[in-house]
Amino acid sequence: MFRPNFENTSSFFGVGFLFLLILSFSVVIYVSASFDPTLLTIPKAFAQSDIQTVKFRNLTIDLGNGVSTNAQISYPATGKGPFPGVLLVPGSGATDMNATINEDVKPFWQIANYLSERGFEVLRYDKRGIGPNLTIQDPNVWGNMTVTDLVNDAEKAFSILSAQPDVDPESISIVGHSEGTIIVPRIAIDNPDKVKNIVLMGTVAQNLIKDILYYQVVDLRSEYAKQILDTNNTGFVSINQIASDPLLDDIIELNSSLLNIDNVTKNGLEDETENQSNGNAYLNIYTQIKPLLIKDYENKIAFDLSKCYRIIGCSLWIKSETELEPNLSVIGNVSKAIPILILQGENDSATPLEQSLLLHQRLDEVNHSNHTLITYPNLGHFFYSSSEWQNGFGPIEPQVLADLYSWLYSHSKL
Repeated sequence: MFRPNFENTSSFFGVGFLFLLILSFSVVIYVSASFDPTLLTIPKAFAQSDIQTVKFRNLTIDLGNGVSTNAQISYPATGKGPFPGVLLVPGSGATDMNATINEDVKPFWQIANYLSERGFEVLRYDKRGIGPNLTIQDPNVWGNMTVTDLVNDAEKAFSILSAQPDVDPESISIVGHSEGTIIVPRIAIDNPDKVKNIVLMGTVAQNLIKDILYYQVVDLRSEYAKQILDTNNTGFVSINQIASDPLLDDIIELNSSLLNIDNVTKNGLEDETENQSNGNAYLNIYTQIKPLLIKDYENKIAFDLSKCYRIIGCSLWIKSETELEPNLSVIGNVSKAIPILILQGENDSATPLEQSLLLHQRLDEVNHSNHTLITYPNLGHFFYSSSEWQNGFGPIEPQVLADLYSWLYSHSKL
């Protein structure tokens, strides 16, 4: 066992309708335009906010080997059930049961309440070693976690939900976000007669470390330098631009000695010419910036048991994800009797649109006819308005929740 040092790497991860119907086998792809939430706003004078529409019960899940985690079930305030069940499987990093991003943004809490108000019983759980509000409660458990542990933990949570007396065990769906989209298909493959539906949000198709993390750290940021910062198309970007840009400033800070620059701050350089010993105030995107980004990626995946990243994970987890067979290779093993819904923001800079398209193509290839892909223009990884370069943080757009509910409703026993 070890006690890792945690590093905050949040800067590395940005954190009418228009329907485009594309028929592929029996698949329909919907592209939904941005949704105006004011259309659903209830005036405060008529809102009954004091009326309880959802009830909750807390429980502890025994994960084995002396490890346990907290969980919460939400369910309709009226009715005895049995209710169709939904298990929420979180993404990477130190993620609690609400998938907390900040005090105001808690996507899994939002999903659970929305679905439970409409007839579903939903279970969500803290990742092993994690407590409320991204708190790492047990560094040893967190630091020694692997993706196998995460799959096993989700399996146990699924069993707990299935055993609830007010849940219909024949109508349980599993919803995964980000890394959770790697775990969910594996549960469906292991439990073909127990899983009713699966939903993948912010989807991973390729290897999470070798492909997705490389894209986030290297490809996305070098392309950003090229398209946004290099306004004159010279192939060069000023050091001052880089040092003051939130998407790239860390490469200057982390490599200031290599670049012979002093007094580098996030607000830019005091005097970029004077502080540059070779008198050159620009970096070449291809021969200087991209190699620095590659170095940054290599440092992140280097096997160092003393180092952990809150937004990513620890070395054992990184190693296990690196060695894991990608989703693209396993998704075809999901029973054709299990419907699949893929929800994807088109401006997702963490798991880009191409990932969901790859899975959609693979499901077509294996003749899994009962799958649906819905993409959302201008939304990012957390299904909130985002640029194509950096994910915005805010509540899930209402149309996404409506689509999720409508699909689950039509594919569950309600």
